[in-house]
Amino acid sequence: MVVKTAILVDAAFYEKRATILFGKKEPEERADELVTYCNRHLKSEKEHAEKYLYRIFVYDCPPSEKQVFHPLLQRTINLKKTALYEWSNRFHRALANKRKVALRMGELLESSAGYTIRPEALKQLCCGRIDFHELTEQDFFLDIKQKGVDMKIGLDIVTLATKRLADQIVLIAGDSDFVPAAKYARREGVDFILDPLWHPIKNSLNEHIDGLHSCVPRPPDNLKDILRKQE
Repeated sequence: MVVKTAILVDAAFYEKRATILFGKKEPEERADELVTYCNRHLKSEKEHAEKYLYRIFVYDCPPSEKQVFHPLLQRTINLKKTALYEWSNRFHRALANKRKVALRMGELLESSAGYTIRPEALKQLCCGRIDFHELTEQDFFLDIKQKGVDMKIGLDIVTLATKRLADQIVLIAGDSDFVPAAKYARREGVDFILDPLWHPIKNSLNEHIDGLHSCVPRPPDNLKDILRKQE
């Protein structure tokens, strides 16, 4: 029996987890890695059926071109001139040129864009373990909400299930917004697998999926702290 598999990837989530699991990479290398990782799901030793890749769907948003005030640097940052802007565009171009990869682009909710202090840095600051002048640029991150990505993922899941385009759907993501679409796909007879790349998920999610599987060894719980010390 040949199982036709569609793999859906939340690119923003994948990039965050891949940086932790596989390290920082150039955009073209990250795109190659993403495709290679997705193909590991076709060769899972836990399943004996032969699998055929229908398509890899990657969901992301174009990088922001907005000018945002940085509270630590006390100046406005032109996001179009940042390294992140160039990295994201190169990443998207590399993915668009991959065979059997469909790039689905959403939008950014730029009205809420801003630099936010990282929770761990805020905790250290509030506990008095560090002073304000000890904060660095690495203690802040650009917070811009995505718009339309979750909806596109949900619509594609429903389309794949309704039209019987895939026997199995593998979703690489980390939140629970997909639950209604996953429940629909399962009712249509589609095998639904979640790969959170070892990111913690709610126990209640297990009742809405057919399997939980990450194709990479589980990292140590303190890996983030180890990587931070190496920077």
